[in-house]
Amino acid sequence: MGGMSAAVGVTVAMVMAFTLCVCSQLQDPSLVRMTLVRGGAISGAYCLDGSSPAYHFDKGFGEGAHNWLLQFEGGGWCESVQACRERAVTRRGSTSYMGAFEYFTGILSSNASLNPDFYNWNRVKIRYCDGASFAGDSVYQDGETLLYFRGQRIWQAIISDLLPKGLAQAEKALLSGCSAGGLATFLHCDNFTGYLPKNASVKCLSDAGFFLDAKDIAQNYTMRSFFKAVVSLQGAVKNLNSNCTSTQRYREQCFFPQYTLSYIRTPVFILNTAYDTFQFHHALVPPSADPNGHWYHCKLNPEACNSVQINTLQGFRNYMLGTLMPFLLHSAKGGLFINSCFAHCQSESQAAWHGPDSSKIRNKTIAEAVGDWYFGRRVSRDIDCAYPCDRTCHNEI
Repeated sequence: MGGMSAAVGVTVAMVMAFTLCVCSQLQDPSLVRMTLVRGGAISGAYCLDGSSPAYHFDKGFGEGAHNWLLQFEGGGWCESVQACRERAVTRRGSTSYMGAFEYFTGILSSNASLNPDFYNWNRVKIRYCDGASFAGDSVYQDGETLLYFRGQRIWQAIISDLLPKGLAQAEKALLSGCSAGGLATFLHCDNFTGYLPKNASVKCLSDAGFFLDAKDIAQNYTMRSFFKAVVSLQGAVKNLNSNCTSTQRYREQCFFPQYTLSYIRTPVFILNTAYDTFQFHHALVPPSADPNGHWYHCKLNPEACNSVQINTLQGFRNYMLGTLMPFLLHSAKGGLFINSCFAHCQSESQAAWHGPDSSKIRNKTIAEAVGDWYFGRRVSRDIDCAYPCDRTCHNEI
């Protein structure tokens, strides 16, 4: 009997602890509940595994009640049936594996001191579960495996779900995203503008999404081959910029922002580090190009890089800046913040976005630079000096 009482006591304690945990989550303003798009099935909008797409929505207030910020989630890509099959049983390919709540920090924060220009806007985080930057539109089935490559339809279904919630009456709007989501921002920027009122102020921000069509240290185009496989597998060519695909010899290369940027009509802000860690590790020095691990220590800590490796990294930075030069010279409404940190994705990181210890260029945080650009307070085209001169960096290598 005493054992039974003890067991009941433990059970009650566990229930109370769970209840307190849930209540504390609901009281935390930075935690935002997931919304599943059930109607997406009508249009065939599915995650890789067939689950419903989703987003998190924190309603705007005060002067920001009619303004909208949509942020694409990032998380890489899948370029083969096997890779997509494995991805489909994770949170990168199925909402069934995602948490019900998501923390809103950085550009998504509702705290005015942490996110001074967008804190009171309607803020939306679009969950990523298709593996092709919301661009694919096909299905794979071989009798054993069924995979939905429906990123384009997911994008359309989520927009359709948000329009009657106030997006259709937006006065100001910013489409943003990080990494694969930053690439999606380039792909969908003009399309986003088309959904909104003609008199709305619509702009786009890509964070860590300016992936380069560059050679790796073995002189191979590793990222070009990878992106070609992604685009081909997922049937994404038809959803790439038509002006780009009509002029490029290899249409799948229009997945790279450097080839589509000149055709985007909506004002764009490019936030990137010149030493982006994803591109450093997977495009410039992928494992296939360094089989003996000569770059191992350099990848872990830039201070461990030898002079040849530093020169290689500076060459990558120079290629990025050279690729951006036409944008810098000819885009009157564009903005830039290219810092010299070893990091990847800075807009959702509170430490990087805005704070006393945030990365700065000319004493300006990323949040201040983006705000200046969006609201036209001043020209915002900031390029950092080369590594290692910037001591404000939070290197996350």
